[in-house]
Amino acid sequence: MITEQSDSSRTVNSTGFSVLQHTSNDPYCFVEFFEHRDAAAALAAMNGRKILGKEVKVNWATTPSSQKKDTSNHFHVFVGDLSPEITTDDIRAAFAPFGKISDARVVKDMTTGKSKGYGFVSFYNKLDAENAIVHMGGQWLGGRQIRTNWATRKPPAPKSVQDNGSKQLRFDEVVNQSSPQNCTVYCGGIQSGLTEHLMRQTFSPFGQIMEIRVFPEKGYSFIRFSSHESAAHAIVSVNGTTIEGHVVKCYWGKESPDMAKNVQPVIPVNLIMVCFQHITICFAVSVIYLHIINVN
Repeated sequence: MITEQSDSSRTVNSTGFSVLQHTSNDPYCFVEFFEHRDAAAALAAMNGRKILGKEVKVNWATTPSSQKKDTSNHFHVFVGDLSPEITTDDIRAAFAPFGKISDARVVKDMTTGKSKGYGFVSFYNKLDAENAIVHMGGQWLGGRQIRTNWATRKPPAPKSVQDNGSKQLRFDEVVNQSSPQNCTVYCGGIQSGLTEHLMRQTFSPFGQIMEIRVFPEKGYSFIRFSSHESAAHAIVSVNGTTIEGHVVKCYWGKESPDMAKNVQPVIPVNLIMVCFQHITICFAVSVIYLHIINVN
């Protein structure tokens, strides 16, 4: 959440993000989104538009004052099966008894502003997060039994995995590497311990899963999502992370009527060198900078 910076600025709350307005002769503001893809979509849609007769210039924010506190070393809990009416304040209050919370949020759809049915709670202390997972799983919240587990983005992997010099995947690049009809993710490199349950646990935070096929003897699986965007988000977030002690590779799979027999992974050329990258915490907040240009 953006906090008040000076007497000339104030925080304005809105669904899914906050706006920091500055009263000056050259007006501008910051819009803070919970998800990078939402910020990227807003940037593409709003840059160059006219609002109240003025052209809006939108770009990624670089000012240090707009950056959210780094929680990459904290311990993140996935909370699923949330009722539509459950808010960020609700899950924060529900998990507060287990320890000091550094961040909490219910993920919302950018278009509708409605909850996607899941959220995340971050703790400073690992034991607090573990207790929350154990005791809150299956509890009733807002008329539904919620699911809890470690979020896919766990505390940073060993330095040897992080600092391999690979370029991080970008959502806007990955989403355009396959047709909008392709909703299938290839996940490989898990030489032991590969199960459907493990894949569902790993990929469920990114959207509705329609089908999972696992091939334990070959160390890979295919995960088909309900939308192309969810699959792209999963590729960006999971590729290069460690699952069951193995660094995994994720990229687009080729859909076919029978995934088990015919689906073959499609490896984009520009992904060959980044298969073993490490993706940082998915909770990092993306911020875009809006500059209002007066139109004479």
